[in-house]
Amino acid sequence: MARRQQRRQLRPAALPDAVIMDAGAISGAAEGAARIRAELSLAEQLGVDVYVSSVTLTETLRGHRRDARVHAVLAGTDQQPVTPQLGRSAGELLGQTDQQDTVDAIVAVTAATLGSRVRLLTGDPDDLNAHTADMPNVTVVPV
Repeated sequence: MARRQQRRQLRPAALPDAVIMDAGAISGAAEGAARIRAELSLAEQLGVDVYVSSVTLTETLRGHRRDARVHAVLAGTDQQPVTPQLGRSAGELLGQTDQQDTVDAIVAVTAATLGSRVRLLTGDPDDLNAHTADMPNVTVVPV
């Protein structure tokens, strides 16, 4: 007799408070990447807000026709400004982690401010894992 496959149920503690995308995730979403579409669809079903740091706009927008797809992705997000406090925190993070990518540091610090369970969708998991190693509320999700 075949065993019935059990569906995994998400526990409330496992549900994210927020999702944030870096430039790689935004570009992937604009190109229709299945993994990112699934993450964004789940966030929508759960009523979880999706964020981007305004600094990632410099990495994703180029003034070309392709930007229309990026703008379509961005329309469903809350764009977070880079405040002086975030800038200071990102600079300190760069000093603590000995990393060089300022934008990744800003995205990581922004993610840490969004809730107690944040999913950070990224095309650059190695750098973002280094930045978020001491941020237990941020889970880096390679996409």
